Amino acid sequence: MIRLCGDILVGIGATDPAYTDAMFARELQVATYMGNGFAIPHGTNEARAHVKRTALGFLQFPEGVEWEGHTVYVAIPIASNSDEHVGILGALAGVLADPASAEKLRKATSPDEVMELLAPEEGE
Repeated sequence: MIRLCGDILVGIGATDPAYTDAMFARELQVATYMGNGFAIPHGTNEARAHVKRTALGFLQFPEGVEWEGHTVYVAIPIASNSDEHVGILGALAGVLADPASAEKLRKATSPDEVMELLAPEEGE
């Protein structure tokens, strides 16, 4: 599944293929499974040179896929050549902390729905 996530980022022009290898390396360092059926695969800090622009993908697996001993329904691959991804991770953590919001994200059917759920609240 990490290969598929990396291919998405390469396909949208956000990364070089070498970034995908760094996603595998990150997974060996620390699992990117976040709980509640979500994973956020991303590369190592050393791989930032292979990122052309900050981007994220959104892959849904309605039947679930095995991910390091867990079942994942949504993978959100992230590419960033700076610390921009920290805000994305924070927003995602907030969504996952609320079971109702996590379920909405899991069942989102459009990019707009995903972005609305991950957008920071006004004033944050």
